[in-house]
Amino acid sequence: MRAKRLRQPLVLLFLSQLFCWTVGTGCFLVHGQRYQDLAIQTPIGKEDLLILGFMGGRDSWDTNNALRRLALKLRSRTNAGFRVETVENKKRALAIELVRKAFDRDRNGQLNERERASARLILYGQSFGGAAVVKLARQLKSMAVPILLTVQIDSVGRGDRVIPSNVAQAANLFQRNGLLIRGEPEIVPEDPDRTTIIGNFEFDYRRKEVDVSQVRWHKKIFRVAHSKMEHDPDVWAKVEELILDAANISQPAAYDRPTLSLEAPPYVASNNLFHCKNE
Repeated sequence: MRAKRLRQPLVLLFLSQLFCWTVGTGCFLVHGQRYQDLAIQTPIGKEDLLILGFMGGRDSWDTNNALRRLALKLRSRTNAGFRVETVENKKRALAIELVRKAFDRDRNGQLNERERASARLILYGQSFGGAAVVKLARQLKSMAVPILLTVQIDSVGRGDRVIPSNVAQAANLFQRNGLLIRGEPEIVPEDPDRTTIIGNFEFDYRRKEVDVSQVRWHKKIFRVAHSKMEHDPDVWAKVEELILDAANISQPAAYDRPTLSLEAPPYVASNNLFHCKNE
């Protein structure tokens, strides 16, 4: 009887903590992202570049985080022809609808060969959003839509290692310091003749200081390294660099091997693995 009385408060405490965590992480959503939440007017111009950033975890598409702030920064480059959106990682169907409408320049509801070949598209994503990038790329391969670049940031999820052959270039940023959550350490091309792996860039957080004062307590306990990488300015500077470099490439013929190589002085390369040097 006494054991039962002790268990009841513990169960209530657990449920109350679960409730607080659920509300704090945004599990109770009235609805997820909808197409009308997107700001892009479609179709986009022939020289325009569509950039989609995929949110991590349960983050809403408009969460004010580093991924979203980078998207808004890129969107502000009005003279560059960037058309940028952030997408919740569970909303790949919405992303496919946007891609189809963005490049459907004759507005007939489908992409013809010319429209697919002229598509200029970059995908990037963090955590579960990194895995969503690869899964979406695979879906777009079945539609014969080429992708200039994919960037994964501490990617978490199944099937995020092999980059499909419709991707011209791919980059992977990750950490292996996490106790529970560690990013995919090495991405590889499905077809090396069609996809160039720019690099697998490892960030080491054993000694690197990153401001995570605004991170919720449960994230600090269970995924501190993952959270540090999410809030690391050096990570997002690298992602921006990769995107801007790829944006200057003319769209290659569908599935042709790209020729761009990226010099990355802050990193040390070893067997296509790059290690961030923390000075």
